[in-house]
Amino acid sequence: MDIRAMEARLEKLFEEKKLPGAAVCMRGPEGEFYARGFGYRDAAGEKPVDADTMFGIASMSKSMTALALCLLECEGRVSLEEPVAKYLPQFRVPGVPQSMVTIRHLCMHTSGIPPMEPLEWSIAMNSKERDGEWLRAMRKSAPNDMATIDQVMDYIANCSYRTLGMPGEYMSYSNEGYAVLCYVFDAASGEKLEDFVRRRIYEPLGMTRTVMDDDCVSARAMSGGNITSLFEREEDGRTTCDDHWSVLPPFRGCAMVKSTAKDMAAYYRCIANYGMHEGRQVLPRRAVERLVGAEFPLRQRPEYCLGLYKRKFGDAVICEHGGGLHGVSTYGGLLLGQGWGFAALSNLGDTETADMGAVMINAVLGLAPEADHGWSHPVDWPFDAPEMLAGEYVGHEGVPVHVKVWARDGGIVVERDGDALRAEYCGDALFNCYDGENLAVRAEFLLRDGQAWGVRWGSRIFERVGPVV
Repeated sequence: MDIRAMEARLEKLFEEKKLPGAAVCMRGPEGEFYARGFGYRDAAGEKPVDADTMFGIASMSKSMTALALCLLECEGRVSLEEPVAKYLPQFRVPGVPQSMVTIRHLCMHTSGIPPMEPLEWSIAMNSKERDGEWLRAMRKSAPNDMATIDQVMDYIANCSYRTLGMPGEYMSYSNEGYAVLCYVFDAASGEKLEDFVRRRIYEPLGMTRTVMDDDCVSARAMSGGNITSLFEREEDGRTTCDDHWSVLPPFRGCAMVKSTAKDMAAYYRCIANYGMHEGRQVLPRRAVERLVGAEFPLRQRPEYCLGLYKRKFGDAVICEHGGGLHGVSTYGGLLLGQGWGFAALSNLGDTETADMGAVMINAVLGLAPEADHGWSHPVDWPFDAPEMLAGEYVGHEGVPVHVKVWARDGGIVVERDGDALRAEYCGDALFNCYDGENLAVRAEFLLRDGQAWGVRWGSRIFERVGPVV
């Protein structure tokens, strides 16, 4: 393994991204293999990041919620095939029988819930110390403070958006579904999710600097002061800094865990070892199999399992997830069956750290540090029916995203909120959309009766609302 080449590539990525701070860790069969901090955790640039610095991990929290439910299932206390309404009778997806939406559907983002606003409303209404144009826009549109799960479930049941399909038909990433799962867990177990994951996951794995909290008070106390500030890059290129963590009370195990690179690498290594940690079966193997096991397809294109994506990369099986919130951009992954766990955490919002994780994975697999992990590649034949894709598509997650598609010159022209993207055909109805030379998003069009009715824009399905006006 070429550690010097790996480290040089990590340093280059850190500099190119102009990150204020970042921490990485990789743990393997023999224990901690590499851990390092980069940059600073404060606005003055006086407090260096190390591998024990606490960061938010945002949506990397989701696999912990799913794993907690798998542990309950192993104990016979719940079944993932049970209806959500068995535990939360008020939960309903419009147009779908209550009995058909299961816990498993929420875990896999296949319940039919479309992209919607409650998570963004909850952040805007409950993060009192923050302000800005986006926050003001969300506060203006919020129907309430989205501070309780009942408010979230009421909006899911009564919003004006159409259900994407029947349960199990389409995958579309839903933070709201994972918010509901936290309360399913509480009802099924008789214990708060926060207490369970601490007792059954964090403590056995020695994750002494990891906590699920909704306001960062517990995280600050646990950190001993070694916790990062939060950075954002403004449109004019300035980098701003504050200590105003996102507060979104109902979205606990969806996005609210704070942790370190060392702790998260230990967590992923345990999953990579099918529940083994330091020679002990800390988690039942059956729980890990339920989370990411053989029942999920294995292919180059990532498959969403229960809180983790899974994909084939050469002869390796990678499970992974990222996360992002204000001042949070993270990646965590593992090599299933090979005993390796990886974490790359940053304190700059709206950036990418998956490529830092890929560098560490490449080192273990004996590949060049810059080896490409992309799975969609342009083909040398055209899409023969571009007129079927033309139209306007809207995603209602936060401030609405408008995607416009025109059929021109035998191909398509794509525009996102007024910004032109270059689209290259990758087979089936899938296109890579580039902003300059950078891959901005993968767009997969969903067709029915000779017309696209929606587009999977990244991991969310945006519905077609009509022709381009």
